[in-house]
Amino acid sequence: MTTPRHFITLDDLSPEEHRLVLDRARTLKQARGRDERVLTLQNRVLGMIFEKASTRTRVSFEAGMAQLGGHAIFLSPRD
Repeated sequence: MTTPRHFITLDDLSPEEHRLVLDRARTLKQARGRDERVLTLQNRVLGMIFEKASTRTRVSFEAGMAQLGGHAIFLSPRD
């Protein structure tokens, strides 16, 4: 397994990586327009813990994971 890179700002990506991200976004958008399912994250689980309430972010990540075939689990700081 490789060590993950953290993506905090656009400066963390090279110009080539910017192009790759935009190309991938275009591909996903086109597939969605054709009602094709893209299961890039099938059999993957995302665990989310937020220190502060972040409903929009949590729901956005849950929706994205579901659209790409994955699952999202939310744990509150109290869990």
